[in-house]
Amino acid sequence: MSNPVRVRFAPSPTGPLHIGGVRTALFNYLFAKKHNGTFVLRIEDTDQNRYVEGAEEYIIESLNWCNIPFDEGPGKAGKFGPYRQSERKHLYKQYADELIAKGKAYYAFDTAEQLDAHRKDHEAQGKTFIYNWHNREKGRLVNSLVLSAEETQAKIDAGEDYVIRFLSPQDETLHLKDIIRGDIKIDTNILDDKVLFKSDGMPTYHLANIVDDHLMEITHVIRGEEWLPSLALHYQLYEAFGWQAPEFAHLPLILKPTGKGKLSKRDGDKLGFPVFPLEYISPEGDVSKGYREDGYFQEAVINFLVFLGWNPGTEQEIFSLEELVNAFDLSKVNKSGARFDPDKIKWFNHHYMQEQKNDDLAMAFQKSHDQLQEIDVNYIALVIGLIKERATFVNDFWDLGHFFFEAPKTYEEKAFKKAIKADTKDIMGTVKSIINGVDNFEVETLQRAVKGWITENEIGFGKVMMPLRLALVGDLKGPDVFDIMFMVGKNETLNRIECLVNSLG
Repeated sequence: MSNPVRVRFAPSPTGPLHIGGVRTALFNYLFAKKHNGTFVLRIEDTDQNRYVEGAEEYIIESLNWCNIPFDEGPGKAGKFGPYRQSERKHLYKQYADELIAKGKAYYAFDTAEQLDAHRKDHEAQGKTFIYNWHNREKGRLVNSLVLSAEETQAKIDAGEDYVIRFLSPQDETLHLKDIIRGDIKIDTNILDDKVLFKSDGMPTYHLANIVDDHLMEITHVIRGEEWLPSLALHYQLYEAFGWQAPEFAHLPLILKPTGKGKLSKRDGDKLGFPVFPLEYISPEGDVSKGYREDGYFQEAVINFLVFLGWNPGTEQEIFSLEELVNAFDLSKVNKSGARFDPDKIKWFNHHYMQEQKNDDLAMAFQKSHDQLQEIDVNYIALVIGLIKERATFVNDFWDLGHFFFEAPKTYEEKAFKKAIKADTKDIMGTVKSIINGVDNFEVETLQRAVKGWITENEIGFGKVMMPLRLALVGDLKGPDVFDIMFMVGKNETLNRIECLVNSLG
């Protein structure tokens, strides 16, 4: 690569950043860092009708939370700014005019009503209306290809609405290249003359995108598969301007969990998983779930997303960000769509849960539960050390270990029937006395005392340990019984056994 690598992520601020957009940003980031390049964020806000207040801030916060920050962009000015297209709109008209001067584009004055009438006429004949070589000079369409220069200028001077369309060639075959998809052939006869510039003074996505990529010296355009149909036009625009085109790579779609169709917000709502990195509240007040607020670690989200379309060619599944940078290669990105698996991202989250420091988890757990506000965070950290192996989210800790913080108020019905026998009351009375006689209230000491008595008296372990666990937990689950006894302390242990005994009548 002769020129320094420069890539860009160019979202529109029309709402929350979809998880597919995060993946696109991630692949751009990894590619840039792999080649010691620059990752640019450009906000493509030319469509002011769809602009949503706060969406840009949401995008930036999402990238930062995912730990894939941009090097240049809004708030991080480089020499290629500004990085919002709305602040660059003064640039585009000259390039549209240049294309007209070169005979690569033309003015079109057709009204929306006229174009709609053409579409309906074609539909009535079982055809599809395409504005291109086969009808643009037939006289039914109103453009500068059929009008004289004087007539064209007169319409412009009169303030008539117009657009500038690209003049797509006839009877040519385009030979395009994509890093992921290889060689692509396009028959130009099937291409329409896309609108490049509107009479409101704003460019369309196509013109602004190409001009900005050129002026920002973007070397590689890594974007979603949905932009593949635009590739032919974009290549032609580079050729029309006489510019060197960047290399293109179109990422595969992220598919629904069923594997059929593109993943949408509706799929997440239906199946109960987020499709946005952060929680999003729409201007209408609608709340959409976010991975951060649902308790996912950003490492899990990133590790999961990178496997949606990319395969390192090894059995390794857990990667640090640094390892991903070193391993990432666009040649290992698949062409076919990648199925979104909500269970897989939970698997990643469970893994990263085990790597978190108990002290950090304890603080997060304490903040999320009012019952824990007066409890020593060091004690909470010790509890987490006993239960986090079974946890996927911080919110799991309460279900897994609430009995460390409060005595059971009831006993799970099936567990009660299984643990309680005719002699349970007498056995628990004896166990209570044994525990009361233990001075050094440590795990090993308790184990020796209780298990020693069980062995000496040849009692089945289940007859003792199940009701003992039921007394402490309220159910037949949880970590080691003697760990629980040590953590809640001697008095609390004796009180809980007494409560169970009393419940037996």
